Amino acid sequence: MTTGITAEDWIAHHTLTTPHAPAAHDLASNRRFTYAQLDDRITRAALWLKGAFGVGRGDRVAVLSMNDTDVFELQFACQRLGAIFMPLNWRLAVPELEFIARDSEPVVLVHGTEFADAARDVQKLASIPHVASLANGKPSDYEAGLAAARGTLEPPALDLDDTWTIMYTSGTTGRPKGAQITYRMAFFNCVHCSIGVGLTSKSRNLVFLPTFHTGGLNVYGNPTFHTGGFNVVMRAFDPAQFLALLTDKELALTHALGVPTNFLMLTQQPGFAAADFSHLQHLGIGGAAAPLALIETFGRKGVPMQQLWGMTETGPLGLLLTSDKALSKIGSSGLPPLYVRLKICDPDGNEVKRGETGELMIKGPNVTPGYWNRPEANRTSFTADGWFHTGDAARQDEDGYYYIVDRWKDMFISGGENVYPVEVENVIYQLDGVLENAVVGVPHEKWGEVGRAYVVLKPGANLDEGAVLDHCGTQLARYKVPKEVRFIAELPHNATGKILKHQLPRT
Repeated sequence: MTTGITAEDWIAHHTLTTPHAPAAHDLASNRRFTYAQLDDRITRAALWLKGAFGVGRGDRVAVLSMNDTDVFELQFACQRLGAIFMPLNWRLAVPELEFIARDSEPVVLVHGTEFADAARDVQKLASIPHVASLANGKPSDYEAGLAAARGTLEPPALDLDDTWTIMYTSGTTGRPKGAQITYRMAFFNCVHCSIGVGLTSKSRNLVFLPTFHTGGLNVYGNPTFHTGGFNVVMRAFDPAQFLALLTDKELALTHALGVPTNFLMLTQQPGFAAADFSHLQHLGIGGAAAPLALIETFGRKGVPMQQLWGMTETGPLGLLLTSDKALSKIGSSGLPPLYVRLKICDPDGNEVKRGETGELMIKGPNVTPGYWNRPEANRTSFTADGWFHTGDAARQDEDGYYYIVDRWKDMFISGGENVYPVEVENVIYQLDGVLENAVVGVPHEKWGEVGRAYVVLKPGANLDEGAVLDHCGTQLARYKVPKEVRFIAELPHNATGKILKHQLPRT
């Protein structure tokens, strides 16, 4: 299936109209590029991929790298060849990367020098034809290839329905699946982000979530390039640097998106209380349910932290709460963007009444056409009429605003009653000494399952199990109150900072 609409080259367009406008700043190497300079490097990268490795239309180009402006260059170079960009999670072990490489069969694996050993192992195990290094602007195969690149390109005509990127999901419930991201998905996500958070050619966005994740790549990295704005790329998240960047009046960032853990860590920095964020236009939070206490903390500082919801498979933006509703609709992920359709269904596929909880379903031009090499997953992930199962439990309030209650699979049943851990976690976050917490269902002889709370305390906090349970008892129905609290030094997180509940002991 094709749309008949050409996938346009954003960087080439801005090079034609505003060649000297700032496009990107790589903080680790202090490299800065205008749109004309970025365009030249992208052309050279495409010539290098084609000449050195024979990369052509439909070929996969795997990239294993920390955040780097080079990663964005390789993404756009793939477009100019009709190839498929495939960023890899650098936190994965070699056997996990081997599985992805066998599944996707890349022609070349371009890797940061710090991942050279893993890249060579994966190349050997998965029979990848080529590997090449990049080094954040330092001498590498990539920089040498760009310097030596000669010739001209004739980019193929690409349709909006062609696949630009394959992004492998975390695989917390099994083997990872490669979500296909088309140019159409990327375009409509750019439209949704521009309308929803006010991106323009004057926007200055901070990229700090990993670019192998849709949050780092697509919210708001690619949409900022789409509008002709300026991306500041942070190699990896560091809370002290994060605070310094957000408060830098000369840098004057306008947009940033993170997950709750990023902002919880930010509040613990010594300079947070006096920090001035008044120049920020949008501070977004997604990836997991945001603690209500965190939103209130930023609200008191005059920063309307906007909640949003999305998935790799949805572009990602699927819900956004406008800044004027950040406090009046606290806890909501907002309303769907212009071209997104949503509904909430029971296990039989029937829409539930407003106020009731069910599985969130989504449909629209922002949704993936399916997973790479996964025909069975494609059959079970979509309904016959094209609705995608998100796996998230949600409800709507009387005004139509959506609330992500929890992951559908994280819900547990205690004594016949549904318990959504996020609701319990938000109550625990009300306690001053709590830095992070996660609630999971564990087996129980009488009730089937009961809650267990894992709690990370702030330095110097003096809470005990009794204090946590007593507080929950005053705020929640009895069946929702955890039966046990375990205090731990830290919770397991993935590379974006999301809590990995499946790694918490259930015995």
